[in-house]
Amino acid sequence: MSRLLFGLIGALGLSTQALAADLTPLVDAEWLNAHRGQDDLVILDVRSSIDNGGDAESFREARIPGSRYSSYTEAGWRETRDSVAGMMPAVSELEALIGGLGIDNESDVVIVPAGTGPTDFGSAARVYWTFKTLGHDDVAILNGGFAGWQQQGFEVASGEPQDYREAAFDATLREELIASTEAVEAARESQAQLVDARPADYFAGENQSPAARVAGTIPGARNLPHHSHLNAQNGAYYLDVDGLQSRINAAELDSKERTIAFCNTGHWAATDWFVLSEVAGFDNIAMYDGSMAAWTVSDSRPVQLAREGIKQVKELLN
Repeated sequence: MSRLLFGLIGALGLSTQALAADLTPLVDAEWLNAHRGQDDLVILDVRSSIDNGGDAESFREARIPGSRYSSYTEAGWRETRDSVAGMMPAVSELEALIGGLGIDNESDVVIVPAGTGPTDFGSAARVYWTFKTLGHDDVAILNGGFAGWQQQGFEVASGEPQDYREAAFDATLREELIASTEAVEAARESQAQLVDARPADYFAGENQSPAARVAGTIPGARNLPHHSHLNAQNGAYYLDVDGLQSRINAAELDSKERTIAFCNTGHWAATDWFVLSEVAGFDNIAMYDGSMAAWTVSDSRPVQLAREGIKQVKELLN
């Protein structure tokens, strides 16, 4: 049984006070509704245009009462650096961003995606990964997002949101959760597990992101498509926890092996990182935030196409 499932089952018998102190990586709307008045709990809405999730105006029109807004695509959670999109910003910039949201090191944070699609879930997963990478463990994702909250009939607020005070957030960087290009190159030599979170057509080289210079995947990678983890239920997207182990088995992944998740720009990969690390219990897993955008910057690194085997990037560019 995964750590998450054990925590969720055990939580049913605990008091409200104990539940608030024992935040699990994935919480449901009923849990959040019961605890949203907790002093140290910050509900962070990260909706954006991804999967038509909304924006700041959507947040003003309808939101979870007491929640705060930070656009995943506009607020500075990722940056383009050295022509590579999706990179993790400097620690000092993220400290300022998080502190500006009134979040300090004692805060319990529940991240709320729009709940409108699999790529939208990746927004919450990427922000979650960022908090964990900065050394903050008291963080969770609302399963079903705001769409699920509405769908289940919980209270919705509108109008101007409540004011809050800025706070001081001090990060302690966990470098083991971030994989650089050099770490990925070393992982290929050591036979570590590289997990491509992109849909199968990207993995096979039949489709290509504008962020990557060429199609294909990192040689030796295994495919665990990010969207396979989410199911639509009455208009909201929920994480499929029950089917996770069968998907892991199909990808032939071993929870005891060093694992690195990647995609095009470190967004879809955040979903794979979340489900493997926080749900399935992989305890030696990192995310390559540069992903294929960074891997294909250099002409010297190989890519693999489903039908043509391994080629150097420069051969494909000629």
